[in-house]
Amino acid sequence: MTILHETIITKTDAPRPLADNVLATSPSAPQDLPCLLEELQVAGASFLRGDTDERLQVVHLAQSIVHAMRTPRETVLQYSFAQFAVFSAIEICIDLGIFSILTGSNGPKTAQELAEETGTDASMLARILKHLAAMMVIVETGPDEYKSNSISQTLAVRRYSDMWPCAVDCIRGAAQALPTWLKQNAYQSPTNGIDCPFTTGYNTKLAFYEWLHANPHNPSLASQFAGVMSAYRQNSKSWMDGDSYPLHDRLICEARTGKDDVFLVDVGGSVGHDLLELRRKWPSLPGKLILQDLPAVVENVGILEDIQVMAYDFFTTQPRRRPGARVYYLHSILHNWNDEKCRQILAQLAAAMAPSYSVLLIHDNVIPDMGAHWEATAMDIMMMVNVAAKERTRDQWSALLESEGLTVGGIWTLGTGVESLVECRLSHSA
Repeated sequence: MTILHETIITKTDAPRPLADNVLATSPSAPQDLPCLLEELQVAGASFLRGDTDERLQVVHLAQSIVHAMRTPRETVLQYSFAQFAVFSAIEICIDLGIFSILTGSNGPKTAQELAEETGTDASMLARILKHLAAMMVIVETGPDEYKSNSISQTLAVRRYSDMWPCAVDCIRGAAQALPTWLKQNAYQSPTNGIDCPFTTGYNTKLAFYEWLHANPHNPSLASQFAGVMSAYRQNSKSWMDGDSYPLHDRLICEARTGKDDVFLVDVGGSVGHDLLELRRKWPSLPGKLILQDLPAVVENVGILEDIQVMAYDFFTTQPRRRPGARVYYLHSILHNWNDEKCRQILAQLAAAMAPSYSVLLIHDNVIPDMGAHWEATAMDIMMMVNVAAKERTRDQWSALLESEGLTVGGIWTLGTGVESLVECRLSHSA
């Protein structure tokens, strides 16, 4: 049966005819194609000449071309059918070790061969593999025959394959609960980490980070999550390299050099990855380096050369008070907390900072007003559903910091624009 007319249902229940499905089955923006192709040619040529910064522009333009030529129907079906299916298909193949098998193989393998190696039903596996090939996760080399590509080879690496059990056990349930939670709460942003989509989706009274260490189904969840975060940050541009942020001119040249002076305090710095990188890249820094985190974290920190390790809860009085350190540093801390909790953290730091001397560096996402990267917007949704917090725009950062007597001295975008470095000083000394 051919449907000649459909209707669009609005909230007023007044249907409008959508004649012959023209809108849904026509390319979304074909008029943009000539300009996009021209821009892609320019950006592509620049990338091939060695301008690696153009890579993301090439990706953006290529995606824009696909969007322009794909019909709305195709896009909707991909969002609602294909992406859900590929998530499950990848999870199955991770469990079976399919990606490791293909990566270690000298050539293509048939679905039958893979089924025999994994002890699974060949007809079922063939269907899973065919969808993965359609979604370009693996390469189809013949009828029911496949080989690996860079995507499937990456999925054979532990910290990337761990994204799937991690997503299943601490992310997917929360994301799926978001529409229902918002509807039940009059579409207001969640602000309480123990009453949010995460606690609803996983039917728990535990907050997100407590759940990581007490998940009843996956005792490895905390370590998997740590690996996933390392993969998320892999290849991120470092502010310590000196080209993204003028570290020497902004921080080092006016730092005090006395034997008891502190150059940088890494607040909530986990096991010291950032401090070790800073010491490696700037071996002659003036002053001490201090690592602070909760007792349960720092008790697992080994001996760190030239770094003082200190147990500290950042909601309490900052022990390194005036005369303050040259730098207090927060890396991916504030996006875990709502504004009220962030103000409590910032108040402790502001009270410790030395006027006209101390600097607060915040290494976190700054979402632009337009053209935000999908990694930043996706992370923002994850912070909403999991911890009732958010990634912030420039104006939101300024308002939050000013509420605790701090002024933004500058924002430096790092690499892709997903992460930034926010430099702050006490307002009366800025």
